[in-house]
Amino acid sequence: MNRRDVVRRMGTGLAALSVNNLVTAQVAPSPRKRALRIAHLTDIHMQPLVGAAKGFEHCLHHVQAMAEKPDLIINGGDAIMEAHGRGKDSVQRQWRLYQDVLRSENALPLLSCVGNHDIWCKQETATAFGDGRKWAMDELQMMRPYYSLTQNGWHIIVLDSVQPKADGSWYTAHLDEEQYHWLEADLKETPPEIPILIVSHVPILAACVFFDGQRFANENWNIPARWMHSDTVRLTNLFHRYSNVKAALSGHIHLVDRVDYNNVSYFCNGAVSGAWWFGKYHHTAAGYAVVDLFNDGTVENRYVNYV
Repeated sequence: MNRRDVVRRMGTGLAALSVNNLVTAQVAPSPRKRALRIAHLTDIHMQPLVGAAKGFEHCLHHVQAMAEKPDLIINGGDAIMEAHGRGKDSVQRQWRLYQDVLRSENALPLLSCVGNHDIWCKQETATAFGDGRKWAMDELQMMRPYYSLTQNGWHIIVLDSVQPKADGSWYTAHLDEEQYHWLEADLKETPPEIPILIVSHVPILAACVFFDGQRFANENWNIPARWMHSDTVRLTNLFHRYSNVKAALSGHIHLVDRVDYNNVSYFCNGAVSGAWWFGKYHHTAAGYAVVDLFNDGTVENRYVNYV
């Protein structure tokens, strides 16, 4: 091989390298961009005592003072302190206070789901439970107890975790058959390129439930169906069929955790009220989550102490 052959081969190689680099530059992915920012406020537990109204006001001010404000707030349920078993006048006062604070202190769009504390159920019957849920939905301006919408390239599904027991008595956490089949159809109808966020009051899957009370005895862990969905296996199997299900948000436990399972991230996002307006619950202070959803289907969830 003479020098001319070497130069010719080097020139061919450089030309190929240049073309390859050009092709690489042309197909390089665009930088990730945030599509939607959500403030997830759950377990507010509004009541006329212990400064709950002032605390909720402070939380809303903190949310809206962010340099990059959220596009919307999601109320994760338990907006009021306690409706179950209370007199109607007491429940009306709680809802009135919640509405007054929102009306005067919030300028952001709001989505809601129903929590167990929101449901007035003075009698332990399925009819009373249904009537109490309807009252909560009216207060929260919800047309249905579960629903979905698409915003900024993300599909958001809000579920109704709280169901009466089979005998009509106080609640358990799962999806009834009608809601499950609706969810199944909604997931199927959502185009696969659109990422999906699930919202529920009770966690579908969580680790913090093991730390809420005395959960271990006689060599067994005991997690009540009121702490975490009893249909966890059914729902996680359903989500596994759809790779665009990216994350799920919940509250209820007043603790903070993240569980990654089968490529879905499950975030339990504490409580605006902390320990029902009496400081921290275990190690978790009062707060809310800032949830950033990106155009590539990724999610960032950050818990913020606003006190």
